[in-house]
Amino acid sequence: MTVTAPPVLAVQDLAVTFDTARGPARAVDGVSFDVRPGETLAIVGESGSGKSVTSLAVLGLLPERGTTVTGAVRFGDTDLLTDSQKQLRAVRGRGVAMVFQDPMTSLNPMLTVGRQLTEGMEVHLNLTGRAAEDRAVELLEAVGIPDARSRLRSHPHELSGGLRQRVMIAIALACDPSVLIADEATTALDVTVQAQILDLVARLQERLGTAVIWISHDLGVVAGIADRVAVMYAGRVVEEASVDDLFSDPRHPYTRALLAARPVLGQPRDRLTAIPGRPPDPVDRPPGCAFRPRCPIAADPRCETEVPPLREVAPDHRAAVFYDLREATPDA
Repeated sequence: MTVTAPPVLAVQDLAVTFDTARGPARAVDGVSFDVRPGETLAIVGESGSGKSVTSLAVLGLLPERGTTVTGAVRFGDTDLLTDSQKQLRAVRGRGVAMVFQDPMTSLNPMLTVGRQLTEGMEVHLNLTGRAAEDRAVELLEAVGIPDARSRLRSHPHELSGGLRQRVMIAIALACDPSVLIADEATTALDVTVQAQILDLVARLQERLGTAVIWISHDLGVVAGIADRVAVMYAGRVVEEASVDDLFSDPRHPYTRALLAARPVLGQPRDRLTAIPGRPPDPVDRPPGCAFRPRCPIAADPRCETEVPPLREVAPDHRAAVFYDLREATPDA
């Protein structure tokens, strides 16, 4: 990872609001992060925390009707939020590529796997005919799909869920993007194929300096591949640190709760530790810290009335808290 290089993608104060029958739903609320060439930034959090909506907003893939997106998403010298659709199409796939969470709804059911793989190559790499087909076969083999050349003629419904997921990953990698956003990219895959995909992405980073944003619930995978981790809750980043610092010294009670909930090999447990309660309603958030109703600590009176800012609590380690978690004690 090139630490001193400027960010290849920088997200600043990103906010996404959806119009609903009950009122505005703030799905993403002032998210900022950046990622540098060769770096892997993991974004973690419960379902509904805003991870996927953030990634879709970055690429301008949210529906325009009923959606308000503000902030800035800088890719190189351009702001993707203000680019035209024509400019965005030039960036998608080549500049920034994405592995979507649900391949069955993301792949076109009317087109063969081969056509969906080669389409981006024709647009961005000027590859056609046999050259594009050979590149498609190479990609399918790289993601562990057997009999790859014959699979080019298959339609998505003819493949298993795991194979569809591998096709999605191959499509995302087809044009050697500068930034790869992977939204639960290995969720449907067994651990052997998962390891192959992680190795493939690592080799892509080493060869091209690709920046990776890895969205996941799997903290085990995150611990093994990430350089930095951003923890999201209720549409906000509540903690950001290097992967080693975050796992060894979490400074936000939500991060601590997430880490406590993961299964640990060799540690006997009758059941997994759950975080009590549920995430807040984006239409009707409580005042103060969004995690306050579920927090076992809430050590500062301001937790009930003020939103804690994301502040530096250690070198290169930020957390949205009013207090030092290491000195706080759980509520009785």
